Amino acid sequence: MTLLLVLVPCSITFTRRTNPFCASSSAYGIAACCHALGQRTKKAAAGCLGGGLEALCLQPMDTVKTRLQLDRVGKYRGIANCGATIVRQEGVEALWKGVVPFTTHLMCKYAMRMGTNAVYQGALRDEHGQLSGARRMAAGFCAGMTEALVIVTPFEVVKIRLQQQQGAKGAQVKYRGTLGTFSTIAREEGLRGLWSGATPTVMRNGTNQACLFWAKNNMDKVLWRKHEGDGRVLLPWQSMISGFSAACLGPLVTNPFDVAKTRLMAQGGAAADVPKYRGFFDCIFQVARSEGPTALYKGLLPRLMRIPPGQAIVWGVADQVIGYFEAQKA
Repeated sequence: MTLLLVLVPCSITFTRRTNPFCASSSAYGIAACCHALGQRTKKAAAGCLGGGLEALCLQPMDTVKTRLQLDRVGKYRGIANCGATIVRQEGVEALWKGVVPFTTHLMCKYAMRMGTNAVYQGALRDEHGQLSGARRMAAGFCAGMTEALVIVTPFEVVKIRLQQQQGAKGAQVKYRGTLGTFSTIAREEGLRGLWSGATPTVMRNGTNQACLFWAKNNMDKVLWRKHEGDGRVLLPWQSMISGFSAACLGPLVTNPFDVAKTRLMAQGGAAADVPKYRGFFDCIFQVARSEGPTALYKGLLPRLMRIPPGQAIVWGVADQVIGYFEAQKA
């Protein structure tokens, strides 16, 4: 987190000071290109840029999380041991398995999240244009559901199938590359296979975004006295602290959904002909019964090590882009 607080704000602040028009920096380059576009599209562009940066920085932690959640026999003894085992047995590059679908899906996901959240918030505002906390959470939940159904689920299935291939070489490798994995799953399991684990994914993303947008808005108010639409632009490090803090709640609530999602998405690539889990609730019940209730919180620590720093990156970038557009309107 300390490294993120130094590198991302410095890069954005340096660009703003050296180029008053901000067209040469990545964040403000997108801003200039989207100058004439609507507010929803501008927020989508801001989310897309932030999501791509997050994916490239934090993919290894996602790989470790997936391996821990798929570990039923105690192969790994925590985060450090899991990461070291992967590097020792498969090489450093294995920590970035699935990085292409992960990056693509995060960029698309954040674009859709920011854009659809703006749509849902607009639809839920009262006659005075105000948005209550409950309605803000409802808009976030709907945005999370939308991204889960349209984008997240198929890309997560592909990513997890690539990540679960441990030590496979040559002819043993079933899934090869992003497009090859999409094709293999669609051919062997039908298009429905790409939406394995959709129910827990919808529950996870909907709840996460309800918590996130509500908490981020309140963190801005409490920490920096920043109110939505007031024309103020937070400094990058302020946005990063708000985003980091706001993102801590969701993973604590939704980790059982995430474990069920991972297990359901992975089982289509297993050798067994008959799937172990028959759906979301059956998966939750079987995991709790055979491995103990604490197994539903496998991978929580790497999620907490990935999601809050990831949101720090996303909001550190997105608030600057959105603030640029608001400044142009003034």
